[in-house]
Amino acid sequence: MKKVGFVGVGVMGHGMVRNLMSHGFEVTIYTRTKEKAADLLGEGVRWADSPAACARSSEAVITMVGYPKDVEDVYFGENGILDAMAPGGYVIDMTTTNPQLSKRIADRAREQGLHALDAPVSGGDTGAKNGTLAIMVGGERADFEACLPLFEAMGSNIRYEGPAGFGQHTKMANQIALAGVMAGLAEALTYAQKHGLDLQTLLDTISTGAAGSWQMSNTAPRILAQDFAPGFFVKHFIKDLSIAEEESRAVQTDLPVTNQVLAMYQALADRGMGDLGTQALIRYFE
Repeated sequence: MKKVGFVGVGVMGHGMVRNLMSHGFEVTIYTRTKEKAADLLGEGVRWADSPAACARSSEAVITMVGYPKDVEDVYFGENGILDAMAPGGYVIDMTTTNPQLSKRIADRAREQGLHALDAPVSGGDTGAKNGTLAIMVGGERADFEACLPLFEAMGSNIRYEGPAGFGQHTKMANQIALAGVMAGLAEALTYAQKHGLDLQTLLDTISTGAAGSWQMSNTAPRILAQDFAPGFFVKHFIKDLSIAEEESRAVQTDLPVTNQVLAMYQALADRGMGDLGTQALIRYFE
């Protein structure tokens, strides 16, 4: 498998495409705004003018778009992937989306002789750039194993989670855990600042103890630098936590911490901060 399509080349997709290329894959891309992919086209990536065209020229197609509606459009819509992909091909949705939608894609793909995987990721723009993403994969195990070289080009922690939709359920659990960590970090920094502590000294002190986390080591420095550029958008985190909330209701489970953090991020979006990175949660306390 050498010819790979990639639909949706945003903050994450740029690094992922470059890593696929560096591992010898021939990559064809489609994204809604061609100008935003000009750098990749200058590096030898091929362009397709629709998701369908991307699928027709590829043995496997990866999608990394924004919202469940976008996933629906690129797979089932006019010029969609599923009607264009040749039988035997692989479709891999790496968007964080609704697990039920992943099951629908898998069912339709099976009917058309295709192989479908849901494979959301964690690690943000840094992980995408460095090829160190955590990749959580749902679908048939044989399909996971066939696509492992693709995943190994983009990530360093690659796990088969179970049948279709299980990759997405794993990502929901990841986002639930992340919500609490982000809120705790923002509250800790706010408390320390209000009491006059030096925030860098604080981080140096507590980051190697029981309170330490990936977010404290990698996201907190962005907060201290007032760098709110999106490694992961506030608006996309709202989407993820909303899906987690919806899926928890389906199994009659309450997520009180997640619900509170979702409300905090929604308040930021209501103040016009939806396009900032998730580290902007610190601004909730302003």
